[in-house]
Amino acid sequence: MLARAARGTGALLLRGSVQASGRVPHRASSGLPRNTVILFVPQQEAWVVERMGRFHRILDPGLNVLIPVLDRIRYVQSLKEIVINVPEQSAVTLDNVTLQIDGVLYLRIMDPYKASYGVEDPEYAVTQLAQTTMRSELGKLSLDKVFRERESLNANIVDAINQAADCWGIRCLRYEIKDIHVPPRVKESMQMQVEAERRKRATVLESEGTRESAINVAEGKKQAQILASEAEKAEQINQAAENGDAAASLTVAEQYVSAFSKLAKDSNTVLLPSNPSDVTSMVAQAMGVYGALTKAPGPGAQSSSENRRDVQAADTSIEELGRVKLS
Repeated sequence: MLARAARGTGALLLRGSVQASGRVPHRASSGLPRNTVILFVPQQEAWVVERMGRFHRILDPGLNVLIPVLDRIRYVQSLKEIVINVPEQSAVTLDNVTLQIDGVLYLRIMDPYKASYGVEDPEYAVTQLAQTTMRSELGKLSLDKVFRERESLNANIVDAINQAADCWGIRCLRYEIKDIHVPPRVKESMQMQVEAERRKRATVLESEGTRESAINVAEGKKQAQILASEAEKAEQINQAAENGDAAASLTVAEQYVSAFSKLAKDSNTVLLPSNPSDVTSMVAQAMGVYGALTKAPGPGAQSSSENRRDVQAADTSIEELGRVKLS
């Protein structure tokens, strides 16, 4: 009878505390079990036991034995990761733009004792802290940076929550912003800005393409002029070489003919060709001598200086031919 009355009194006290606060002051995944002397605690749960109204101990997972009437299970805390939806709220950015933003909070109870006695409702406290921290962090950023630095914003909110929730035995694992709603007028101006930026990039790319095209055309003209000048230069060199050969041939022929005339003037010793009346054959014979001396050089050919010496030697031989005396 005494134990039954005590259990009834404890149940009435629990209902009274819940109705007065309006929220359940604990995270009870399996509810508040009754003290049946022998209890089996599930894995990843922490049962906080009070003895005669004071904290006694935290039951480990598995088999546990409690004393009736004296011991009472006051809180049941889940040690699993908890997901909490942060309600949508308004926040003002650094450039005075009002945003509607919500998020998701992931946390875990690290110390069941602090979570039970450090704060009345851990989840509600962390949710409110996340909302206030989000408004504070958004007030430090402009609208453009809110979208670009979303990850850093989440990290700053997590750090701020962990600093404040350490005394509650709760650790915030991560925070993710779900949706960011921008006022319609601001959204229209952002779209216009994006379109202007795209047009700017298109204009820049088009001008760069025109510039590259003009450079390529100019470079092609330059190379064409260089090749044309080189071809003209080579042609002039070839013509000069041909004219030089012709001039050398003419000089040899003149020397060949003058040798006979000199022999006729200076002495009575004359060497005449087989057909002295045929000047063409005389020139051809002289050109034959010159051609034999100026053939294309082979692997063991003589140098140009040696060829000149050979031509001079031929000229000397032609002159010496006239010194043969006729009897």
